[in-house]
Amino acid sequence: MSGPPVLDLASASVVIERGRRVIRMEREALAEAEARLGEDFARAVALIALSTGRVIVSGVGKSGLVGRKIAATLTSTGTPATFLHPVEGVHGDLGLVGPQDVALLLSKSGGTEEVLALLQHLQRLGARTVAITGNADSALARHADVALDGWVREEACPHDLAPTTSTTVALALGDALAVALLEEKGFRREDFARLHPGGALGRQLLTRVSDVMLVEDLPILSITATMRQAVVELAERRGIAIVCDDARRVLGVITSGDFARLLEREEDCFPVPVTQVMNREPKLALAGELGSAVVYRMQKHGIMAMPVADEEGRLAGVVHLHDLMRAGVI
Repeated sequence: MSGPPVLDLASASVVIERGRRVIRMEREALAEAEARLGEDFARAVALIALSTGRVIVSGVGKSGLVGRKIAATLTSTGTPATFLHPVEGVHGDLGLVGPQDVALLLSKSGGTEEVLALLQHLQRLGARTVAITGNADSALARHADVALDGWVREEACPHDLAPTTSTTVALALGDALAVALLEEKGFRREDFARLHPGGALGRQLLTRVSDVMLVEDLPILSITATMRQAVVELAERRGIAIVCDDARRVLGVITSGDFARLLEREEDCFPVPVTQVMNREPKLALAGELGSAVVYRMQKHGIMAMPVADEEGRLAGVVHLHDLMRAGVI
């Protein structure tokens, strides 16, 4: 099987420059869009923030694909949104639109027939409308309640045909709306996590120590125990033994590292009382604590396992770094 085609140096340079040209043009288009952003953007944010319904996003072709992404971003950042295809909209799906909704309509030309037809029906139903268009004089810009300027000097396509810079600008304007709304509503990391419980951030912000800690067969030693008993617990309970009083209050912790250091200085270590070896000021976790906070302390202090105590200092369980890793906290 032959490998991928190899370009000679001159051809590779040309291809690389083509790619850089596209990125440069899109970057410049975004800079121009940023400079033009004004009061209409603030009006659009206010219109959506004050509505009690959803954002209905719509567009055709590449604008429709961008619209789907904008709808998804809005929804995931606390602004309920749905994508409505203009054709499907005028063939029955307008039933999901109400007077409390705001429609976000995308069209580079501002003259897309399907979008203009949908605009009329949306306004008839009482929905407010925001347009993202590259033509400020278009019918869409004139008839929408608010029009955001998505004009670009030219597409990155050498024929100035394929939507490239224009879709990048439209997407950026949609992201700008979503983030501005997020901040306007005081949407927090915890809110994001609740909407993304299956994602990495959701696991970091929602997983509590109580979700992953061990609560049975805990490696508990009495204050009268010796290192002979401690070694058994260290071997069978993943490298940690916890010394507790009769009320299960944590008095100290012994780790495999403590045992290794004892072996270096004591030939006969088994009769040594655990009270002479244990760490009397161990790091403790709380059951209701975020797993990510415990991971931070574990990594900071080089700890693989940590006792979990209740508010009165009584042992409630043990949490291991590997269990937190398996839970996706890190």
